[in-house]
Amino acid sequence: MNLGLRKYILKCPRCGFEIEANPYVMRCPKCGELLDTLLITDKVRFNWSNLRGRGVWRYRELLPEVGNVITMGEGATPLIKLRSYSNAYVKFEGANPTGSFKDRGMTVGVSLASSIGVKGIIVASTGNTAASAAAYAAKAGLECVVVLPKGGVARGKLGQAMLHGARIAEVPGTFDDALEYVLETVLGSGRVENVNYYPLNSINPWRLEGQKTTAYEIVEEIGVPDYVFVPVGNGGNIYAIWKGFRELMELDVIDHVPRMVGIQASGAAPMVKYWRGLGEAKIDNPRTIASAIRIGKPVNWFRAYRAVKYSDGTFIEVSDDEILMAQKILGKEGIGTEPASAASLAGYLRALGDGLVDAKDRVVLIATGHALKDPDILLMGNNGNVISISSMDELRALIINGNLKDNANSIINKN
Repeated sequence: MNLGLRKYILKCPRCGFEIEANPYVMRCPKCGELLDTLLITDKVRFNWSNLRGRGVWRYRELLPEVGNVITMGEGATPLIKLRSYSNAYVKFEGANPTGSFKDRGMTVGVSLASSIGVKGIIVASTGNTAASAAAYAAKAGLECVVVLPKGGVARGKLGQAMLHGARIAEVPGTFDDALEYVLETVLGSGRVENVNYYPLNSINPWRLEGQKTTAYEIVEEIGVPDYVFVPVGNGGNIYAIWKGFRELMELDVIDHVPRMVGIQASGAAPMVKYWRGLGEAKIDNPRTIASAIRIGKPVNWFRAYRAVKYSDGTFIEVSDDEILMAQKILGKEGIGTEPASAASLAGYLRALGDGLVDAKDRVVLIATGHALKDPDILLMGNNGNVISISSMDELRALIINGNLKDNANSIINKN
């Protein structure tokens, strides 16, 4: 089947090896590095001023042409200007169909999988990938196998994967261990060896093609910001967003790219470690309350590194306390995010305090997932917001005075 990949080449960013675009080849056969998908601009027929539709497939001329488009209206997410920080905008990816940015990639990845005729898809996940893969596989009528670290996935995400009928395999250890199971099973020498189940982690460069559309939407709405702050776990998303800006520059839509700033939790910060020259981009036993970025060995580390380096950006680490505080600040703005999403605001506040950015700089904070992804965290530390009343008089007192008796008990505590 002609999948319309002829406007792409696959290129190794390390040794320069090039190969014809192929959905089954993901690593360089010479040096083993993950391959990049590069648009051949001369083969792209694209008019920025004449776009049609909405969401990810609005930019179909810059995406792989597939036989079956599997879509649920992903993309076109809100870009919300913060009240507290007048030059900061939140790109709220929690508004995607399954509540995270992963849907942008899955619509392209699952469309490709459906078009090449596989039986199903397989992913390792900290949660959001599992939920998204399961939903889009269900939409396409494909099977879905999800490999998860036992006890390491937020309940909301695990429940989503179950709801959509995924077969779930729990393995001991961390996400890094789960991903190793998948890689060893289906990506032996760099080619997809088990074509019955197509891998759709971010090792797959075609999935990242969907995620780059975040950059396109930002440019359409506010032009090119000065900085884009992105939570970094496995490293694919910050690379994909940078790639989207870079492609628009190559197509003469914009004349520069923003500085990319990768944010990691201090207990799971292998990219910060590498950026500071303190060794390889890997740590053992990553720990953070932000489960979506609890990754110690990011498979896309070199992609993430290039996105930050070539955009003159940086990597920043923030504590779990800073993340939870940022989550509450966003909540006061009406924006509900899971902890990993709030890391982008935590990083921005740290950058402001350290003088790395100026309050006058226009920044976009990528909020990768919805608050309901991790309901347990939402309830933590917020018990004081819920009080028990026993009469209408007490409710009147609350309305009039703004408070109730000091010894009011929390409903959450009772339950």
